[in-house]
Amino acid sequence: MKVGFIGVGNMGGPMCRNLIKNSGHEILVHDRDAAAVRRCQEVGGAGVGSIAEAVGESDVVFTSLPMPRDVEAVALGEGGIGESARQGTVHIDLSTNSPTMVRSIAARLEPKGVKLLDAPVSGGTIGAEKATIAIMVGGDRAVFDEHRPLFESFGRNVIYAGALGAGSIAKIVNNMVAFCNMASGAEGLMLGAAAGMDPDVLNQVIRNSSGDSFGYRSIARKALRGDWSADFALDLAYKDLHLALELADEIGIPLPLAVQTHNLMRMARGSGYGGDDTTAMMRVYEDTLKQEVRGKPGEG
Repeated sequence: MKVGFIGVGNMGGPMCRNLIKNSGHEILVHDRDAAAVRRCQEVGGAGVGSIAEAVGESDVVFTSLPMPRDVEAVALGEGGIGESARQGTVHIDLSTNSPTMVRSIAARLEPKGVKLLDAPVSGGTIGAEKATIAIMVGGDRAVFDEHRPLFESFGRNVIYAGALGAGSIAKIVNNMVAFCNMASGAEGLMLGAAAGMDPDVLNQVIRNSSGDSFGYRSIARKALRGDWSADFALDLAYKDLHLALELADEIGIPLPLAVQTHNLMRMARGSGYGGDDTTAMMRVYEDTLKQEVRGKPGEG
C-alpha cells in the first residue's frame, strides 16, 4: 500500500515517522518545511514536492494540519485531494477540525470516489513520539476497520467514535474540558499563593485530592517552574476552544465555563503569549496581580 502524509510538524512529524517505522507501507511525505520532511526521510519515508504527488499515487492520504481552512485547502484546493486522488482513495484527517467542516469536505469528495475519516488525536507531542496517543475516529465503520492497523502503528488507544464528525466532536469536547481545568487550576494556584500558602505544598494537596486532573497538572508544572515554552501553543488551544463554541452555537448549547476560559485565552494572546504554551493563560493572573506563582527549583 502507498500512503501519502501531508503535514509533518510538531504532531504530524512523529506520527508519520512511527507510521513509516511500524506499518511496513511506502509513505510519501509532503510539507512546506523541507527539514521536517528530511526527518521523515531519515527513517525511510519518501519526500515528494507537492500535494498532488503525495495524493496521486496513494491509496490512503493522511493530513495533519493546524487549521480547518488548511485541511479544506488541501482537500479541495488546486492540486489537492479532490483533484488528484484516484477512485477509492481514503482521506484520513488527523487534524482538530470542525465537524461541520469535516462533513462539508466529505460531501464534496464523495462524488470523486474519495472516502473521509475524521481522526483527531490526543496525547501531545510526547505521546506522538512514543506512539501512545489516543485516536478518535469518525466515519464509515467498515473503512475504519479496514484501516485500523494504520492507526495502531502510531497510536495506542484507537477509538471508533461513530459517524462522520464524531471524532471531531469527541476531540473538541475533550480539549474544552482540559482547558477549563487549566483555567481553574491557574485561578486556584494564584488564590492560594496570594493568601500566603506555599505553592509547592498547595500543589501536593491538589495532586492528591479531588482537584487533580491532567489539565491541572499541566498548568501547575509550567507555573511552578515559570517555564512557558510551548508543548501545545496557546494560539492552537484558542482555535480548538473556538471550535467548541461554534459547535455550541450551531446546536444551541450554553457553555458558560468555556466562554470564560476562551476570554482568558484571548487576554493572554492580547498580551503577546499566543506562541507560548496553553498554560500561559496563568500569566494573565500574574500580570494583573503583579505576583508570580513559583515553586522551589525542581518542584512541580
